[in-house]
Amino acid sequence: MGGKEPTYFLRARYLQAIQEAGGVPLILPLVLSRTRQMFILQQLDGLLVTGSGSDLAPRFYGESQQYPFQHMSEERARLELGLSKLAFAHQVPTLGICGGMQSMNVAMGGTLIQDIPSQLATKLQHLQKKSAEYTAHPIHIEPKTLLRRIVRKSRIPVNSSHHQSVKTIPDSFRISAVAPDGVIEAIEADNHPFWLGVQWHPEFLYRKDALHKRLFSALIKAARLFASGSKC
Repeated sequence: MGGKEPTYFLRARYLQAIQEAGGVPLILPLVLSRTRQMFILQQLDGLLVTGSGSDLAPRFYGESQQYPFQHMSEERARLELGLSKLAFAHQVPTLGICGGMQSMNVAMGGTLIQDIPSQLATKLQHLQKKSAEYTAHPIHIEPKTLLRRIVRKSRIPVNSSHHQSVKTIPDSFRISAVAPDGVIEAIEADNHPFWLGVQWHPEFLYRKDALHKRLFSALIKAARLFASGSKC
């Protein structure tokens, strides 16, 4: 798409999920300075950090490259990490999906497993071959977490389209869901009104399963509360 010209694109599913939950989605430009990122954040009531087909370069979390996977662009990485840091500091409601969750984790000092099949002894397929419109495995959701309050279940089925995952989390975070093999499926922060990352792709599932739509509805609800109070 776009021929040889640099092109911005985003799966329509993300935009549709936000719209159907009552929000107005905006696709953000790749601005790199902290001042401009702060200006963008001040125009928003909430932030969705979407998934990416490419990996966050390991140097962003203090590791060397171990496996030959493609990295996301420097500009996108710096935007995601910068906006995540600012959103955390200014209490902006934030939802991260798949690679977006990983960026939120790294932005605040966490690390990643660079390749699950190479680094973990698991038979669970985290990179499913079937369409992401179908679920691949269940996850266990910890009690007394934001995620549990949103979905109101201790166990739900999810799709799975990732070869990386969260390895370590910052002290201010907590793990709120895991796969049967222990791979981290959701993270959140207690000292933030709405800071949630999920490893699966609810944008593929929300029309068939209301459990996954609740994630987007919860983000919009938190964004409205944020907008009605003192924004950053």
